[in-house]
Amino acid sequence: MKTSPKEILKLWIEAFNKTDIETLIDLYAEDAINHQVANNPVEGKPTIREMFENEFANADMLCQPEHIFEDGEWAIMEWKDPKGFRGCGFFHIVDHKIILQRGYWDKLSFHKLYKISL
Repeated sequence: MKTSPKEILKLWIEAFNKTDIETLIDLYAEDAINHQVANNPVEGKPTIREMFENEFANADMLCQPEHIFEDGEWAIMEWKDPKGFRGCGFFHIVDHKIILQRGYWDKLSFHKLYKISL
């Protein structure tokens, strides 16, 4: 059964909201790149795992998608969280695995909302 990029993104959102790192990591290709543009890109499953472990340890995050789009191998979403923080994410998905994730959000607003020092 073929899983569309949009369906992979929905699985990602569900795992993210449960802080289910194992399921999240399984959605990525071995050499995937996750580039949250407010930070340096991270490459490979072990580094992406570490990124999620650190993020989940620092803040109670929840991804509430407002819009989800699909264009070929890409799934795109605009999201918010319960505190009103907003951003968007682009997921390039090949053979049912995320090979590139790029997220756009405001780092200063995130740190202020979640009371994280820079």
